[in-house]
Amino acid sequence: MKHLISPLDLSVEELDELMNVALDISKNPKKYAEVCHGKKIATLFYEPSTRTRLSFEAAMMNLGGNALGFSSASSSSAAKGESVADTIRIISCYADICAMRHPKEGAALVAAMNSSIPVINAGDGGHQHPTQTLTDLMTIRTLKGHLDHLTIGLCGDLKFGRTVHSLINALVRYSNVRFVLISPDELRVPSYIRHDVLEANGAEYQEVSQLEDALPKLDLLYMTRVQKERFFNEEEYIRMKDCYILDTKKMTLARPDMLVLHPLPRVNEISVEVDKDPRAVYFEQVQYGVYIRMALILKLLEIQV
Repeated sequence: MKHLISPLDLSVEELDELMNVALDISKNPKKYAEVCHGKKIATLFYEPSTRTRLSFEAAMMNLGGNALGFSSASSSSAAKGESVADTIRIISCYADICAMRHPKEGAALVAAMNSSIPVINAGDGGHQHPTQTLTDLMTIRTLKGHLDHLTIGLCGDLKFGRTVHSLINALVRYSNVRFVLISPDELRVPSYIRHDVLEANGAEYQEVSQLEDALPKLDLLYMTRVQKERFFNEEEYIRMKDCYILDTKKMTLARPDMLVLHPLPRVNEISVEVDKDPRAVYFEQVQYGVYIRMALILKLLEIQV
């Protein structure tokens, strides 16, 4: 049985195939409107989420299926002490596929090992967020036309940002992708990402502390918020949260065709005035997220259209 726990669970060829299906879905939604009739997705969200949970539910409903699940650990039997392994065994009796978000790294893998239905990792701790990565890849490929020969700036919380870690893991497999890692020293990308992913794959990268210095050389800027929930010390969070704010003045330094992506939610790291800039594509990104999750559901359920 196929699960999606990490972006690396899919080969580059499988990723391309998935994005092709997602693109076809975007152009021909009626063709896919009933292909999952009678199927159910369970969304098990032990952490708060708006986009990811609702996009999975919308994806299944767009395919003609149904959704069930919970939106917080406190509203599930986890509050009574039930283990992830036991929960997924129960859910396997109710649904055909499951999307799980959990604050502990490795929780989705534990679920997959105990499940009789496909499990999708919808984010585990500060570790992986593979379907956000699929969304990012589809956004880039659709709007840029390719996923190779790009210079990508990753800005903000690179230490705890699971979307950043997943995206780096995925993009190092493409040719001539260069990374500019923009963060304060305290929020630098973890050493295992530098050594075991970037350097191990021969990827070119540089670490800088000033967003303004990086902007003129970028094809893409991937902004992230400083995540309060990942900090143990609130004073440290308050000191870090406004480190990098993208506004219209900074955007004048960027190339005319540079795209701005963001996994959302944003707090104040992108000024609302930037929303009007045609290079800001983070709301388009959300729509691509529904299409790619629809394609993923079809792939894991082995439904051919």
